[in-house]
Amino acid sequence: MPTDQSQLPVRPVFYVSDGTGITAETMGHSLLTQFDGVRFLTDRIPFVDTPDKAREAATEIVAAGKAHGTRPIVVNSCVDPELNEILAESGALMLDVFAPFIAPLEAELGTARESRVGQAHGMVDFDTYHRRINAMNFALAHDDGMSVNYDEAEVILVAVSRAGKTPTCIYLALHYGIRAANYPLTPEDLEQDRLPKLLRPHRSKLFGLTIDPQRLHQVRQERRPNSRYAELETCKREVAAAETLLRMENIPTLSTTHASIEEISSRILEHLGISREMF
Repeated sequence: MPTDQSQLPVRPVFYVSDGTGITAETMGHSLLTQFDGVRFLTDRIPFVDTPDKAREAATEIVAAGKAHGTRPIVVNSCVDPELNEILAESGALMLDVFAPFIAPLEAELGTARESRVGQAHGMVDFDTYHRRINAMNFALAHDDGMSVNYDEAEVILVAVSRAGKTPTCIYLALHYGIRAANYPLTPEDLEQDRLPKLLRPHRSKLFGLTIDPQRLHQVRQERRPNSRYAELETCKREVAAAETLLRMENIPTLSTTHASIEEISSRILEHLGISREMF
């Protein structure tokens, strides 16, 4: 696989839905990560719930195909067959999120589905909703050690700066209602031979993240170009020290370098023994 992403062939991908598009985007992202050697240009088109909006979306999809000289891909979670027919007129490869499951479910349940637009998105469990909002507030309040009261935390992610702690905490909160905090290992922490004092009472909640130093260097360069913080040698030194510390303390650790956020989150929940239904 070429290292220069700009040299890879481009394929436009659209996540289209009669709702928010999160389901289509989550499924589509998981599929696309299975393929190397292609640069996917993704766009989400939500709330396509009328024929006029479907035609507008189809026009946009056709334009993208012409601009890039290739057939677009549409990951679609619209439930209305009429809307799907209009979208298919774009000539794109249509991947219907629900299609593989409808016929087996109809056969098993002995009843046909009712293709009502927005029905799936109107099933609101207010207890679940409030738990998710509270978890999001908790994750934001406990991001990067801003709040260090970890008594109510279910998960505490520990890693050097820019290793993927914050997006993982937000994903856990948004999709599972998990109260996730994160603690950034500072250079001062890494000079010690044991866990920071604040973390020791919460050992059972800890999970470590690590990352390839070269990748960390790239991420930090985007945030603080040409700083000591972003230097490759700094990244190598911090990652090595963090991995040594986590290993000495027997803290479970996962590399985020090539793992999707979905995989990272699932592995964290599995290892810590947290069972929670995905929203």
